[in-house]
Amino acid sequence: MNPTLRDSGALGMAWTVARVGGIDIRIHVTFVLLLAWFALVSAAQTRSLVGTLVGVAFVVLVFVCVVLHELGHAFAARRYGVRTRDITLLPIGGVARLQRMPTSPRAEIVIALAGPAVNLAIALALAAVLSAAGVPLLALPDGEASLLQSLFTVNLMLALFNLTPAFPMDGGRVLRAALALRKGWVSATTTAARIGQAIAVVFAIVGIFVNPLLVLIAIFVWFGAAMEAADARLREALGNVPLAHVLIRDFRALAPDDPLARAVELTLTGTQKDFPVLRDGRLVGLLTQRALLDALRAYGEAAAVAEAMQRRFPRAALRDSLDDVWRAMRNGDDHLVPVLDDDRLVGLVDVDNLIELARIRAALDRRAP
Repeated sequence: MNPTLRDSGALGMAWTVARVGGIDIRIHVTFVLLLAWFALVSAAQTRSLVGTLVGVAFVVLVFVCVVLHELGHAFAARRYGVRTRDITLLPIGGVARLQRMPTSPRAEIVIALAGPAVNLAIALALAAVLSAAGVPLLALPDGEASLLQSLFTVNLMLALFNLTPAFPMDGGRVLRAALALRKGWVSATTTAARIGQAIAVVFAIVGIFVNPLLVLIAIFVWFGAAMEAADARLREALGNVPLAHVLIRDFRALAPDDPLARAVELTLTGTQKDFPVLRDGRLVGLLTQRALLDALRAYGEAAAVAEAMQRRFPRAALRDSLDDVWRAMRNGDDHLVPVLDDDRLVGLVDVDNLIELARIRAALDRRAP
């Protein structure tokens, strides 16, 4: 497959370089910078082309193991009917974007443990190869065995690190799911987030005296835990609210043949930023503000809306729960979801409206008696 560069919202610009089991494997542009940095470091340390190539090859093999880790999550999720949109390689590791999170705590435990299990399986396979070759697992022999020994160590560390009981690592999700077996989902998430942030404090303190990298990991863990807790509170606030109650029914739509100038006009004269695209009353696309700006730069105002609109996007049925719509938005980086009733567009759900609803409900829950 030819690499294609596209914008993926929060994950930024990335190349799609492969497709495995129906899942796009993508490389973030910053990962390329990481490879370049490792090439420079290897060249400075070894002062040889072979040494430089070995250093880069090691990084590539490590990230192949990371991809396999994420595929472990993806294939485990598939067992529970959860699709994986794509896997993106970042300098800090891999990110598998699941279409939704499982509602069953037991399913979340299986999905979360599948990734570290893959790394343990790789480590065991490498240990068997090294043992058969008579090479000590923790020794540093010359040549190819050194590369295999390093990969053994890395996979062991990846498995153990990801089992740390702190969000957003796999161990944090296992902890939350285990707690959810005995208490509510929100309460379990809050408790797991607090434990994760306590671990982050320990990482930061140790990192100050031992390794500054632990400080960066501590920051990553702290904010990851905070985001999980905030998302859980938002989902609780949206619970039991009918989708029809937050439906935006007063909206403007575009036709595929409309010029982009029409979208610009509606944007400047109103508050709507994203627009459904209808042909003969049927929903055929969605024009987001980001796509509009990209198309204006590339084609100008005279280009047709059809040139810029998305043809693949999440949709909701009027009978769907608000929580399902929020999860679709969160996992897909979508800000607007059209709502259909028997294939007829009846309204829109906007992420800003959901956040405002959560704030209003939180304020009402805290009102003085």
